[in-house]
Amino acid sequence: MLAFLFCAAAILYILAIYPLMLAWLARHHARPITKSADLKTVTVVMAVSNGERFLEGKLASILALDYPRHLLDVLVVSDGSTDGTDSIAAAHAKDGVTLVRIPRAGKAAALNAGIARASGEILLFTDVRQHLDPACLRRLVECFADPAVGVASGELVIRRGEKQEEEDIGLYRRYENWLRQRLSRIDSIFGATGCLYAMRRALAKPIPQETLLDDVVLPMAAFFRGYRLIFEQTARAADYPTTLDTEFRRKVRTLAGNYQLIRFYPGLLGPSNRMWLHFVSYKLARLLLPYLLVGLLISSLWLPGMSAWLALGAQGLLYALAAVDRFIPQSLRLKRISSPARTFVVLMLAAACAGAILFVPARTLWKENKIA
Repeated sequence: MLAFLFCAAAILYILAIYPLMLAWLARHHARPITKSADLKTVTVVMAVSNGERFLEGKLASILALDYPRHLLDVLVVSDGSTDGTDSIAAAHAKDGVTLVRIPRAGKAAALNAGIARASGEILLFTDVRQHLDPACLRRLVECFADPAVGVASGELVIRRGEKQEEEDIGLYRRYENWLRQRLSRIDSIFGATGCLYAMRRALAKPIPQETLLDDVVLPMAAFFRGYRLIFEQTARAADYPTTLDTEFRRKVRTLAGNYQLIRFYPGLLGPSNRMWLHFVSYKLARLLLPYLLVGLLISSLWLPGMSAWLALGAQGLLYALAAVDRFIPQSLRLKRISSPARTFVVLMLAAACAGAILFVPARTLWKENKIA
């Protein structure tokens, strides 16, 4: 009985109580950010591996930014690309695009090479696939008028999907953005949006080559130097919806990256982390959630009388809906229930699988489109 109550209380705290507490803190203890239209020199750093499919469109997106061209330069760091990536980047030399080619070594090495070559006061990190809103760079740079801001992260907007599972993933990401907005109002987020964030060049340091979450490890260096990592919702990039299978692989990598993050920054678990409560409640709790769900299921067997049947029945219904969701047509209303159930279960499985980083090399968990 006590085990069931403990697991149920912990799950309730993670999924409901903490978000409500965070919303209250953000409303009553917000720290405003000083903004200014004063512009700074910016170097765009984009690591690419075999990204010819997206590169032309992405460069057009960057060159269309509402930002003075004489204050902006672009570095395309080609990580051993074997397709047309290099030729596309080189063809834009007249537009202020510089190709930096390195032997195949991974995204972290490519970013380190870009940081070493960058000259702008502000670094804008972006990926090759997502299109940038023309105003996004101005919106991010405005935040650096506040001397406490070390990193300003934009928002990734997912286009509407045609399938219910794509809608569910989009809803999950909007929920994540909601949490990040509130963390930013209090003090800082933990990391940044990888396809769109800006950082003071003076704070950017080389990251380990095996890094899984460069958009977390790199910004957190600024956090531990006392700077804020803020979320600027008006700076946006757009991406296409993804399938649940793709999201599963992404979540395994990102959640495994949280284990790695603790190894790189053990201070996150100690008093040197001024956001300790939020790190434990938001990041660390996500890693524990699947094990709490297993504990809830097992401990339900020892509940007295009808309580056991009710608890097991409710959990069984959740997992049954998730299991049959693939076979339910999009047109049925039941899909609106089964698809979120399946999305939740798949994300929990991803969190459980992320623990594999404790037993296998980190790079084996990188299953996405390389560094594109």
